Amino acid sequence: MTIPHYDLPSLPEPMVLIWPAPGNPVAFWRFSTPDEWRAFVANLSLDPRIPDIVRLKFERAQKLFLLGWIDMDLIKGAELVALTTLELALKDRFGHVVPRLPTKRVDPSSPEAMTQPIRYSFKALLRHLVDKEGLTDAQIPMIARCGGTAIGQLTGETKPTLEDRRNAMAHGDPFDGTPTSGLIELVRDLIMFAYRDYLADAPPMLAQP
Repeated sequence: MTIPHYDLPSLPEPMVLIWPAPGNPVAFWRFSTPDEWRAFVANLSLDPRIPDIVRLKFERAQKLFLLGWIDMDLIKGAELVALTTLELALKDRFGHVVPRLPTKRVDPSSPEAMTQPIRYSFKALLRHLVDKEGLTDAQIPMIARCGGTAIGQLTGETKPTLEDRRNAMAHGDPFDGTPTSGLIELVRDLIMFAYRDYLADAPPMLAQP
């Protein structure tokens, strides 16, 4: 991602964020300058070969995350956008094999029948990654590097699940609480896993001159 060069101010004290670090899933990160923060956010980017419909939506989450330097409440907004991007990515990759939610009964010949949206369960899409795609903690780079576990947040064994977090933010107060350690990085890793076969078949990126 090319991080927008927002004019971020200097802060009187370092910004402190709880975020996974090698060997420690709940480390304290301190950022003293806007450039340090900007580099951290840029490191969360998706592979540029990910389809634009997903990649550009995730970049919106990164922009909000970047502006968290000014107001940390914006990081919660970034988390909501990131989770909706994950849902979009999973529908794109696995919507043809994950059962759809039932739609309202209408006359098949009516105009309404032609405009009913296709709906999926986010919970079912998340479980598909584990049950059918074989995802394990060892295949999630952030978890492999920093420790901890994330699979339970997809299968329902750990509360709150990613679905719980998405629903709470979408239907409650999206700016309630503090940033969730590693959430956006976890979402990035899950999207990358979902597109692993797509990326394996995609041509490599040309080196920039």
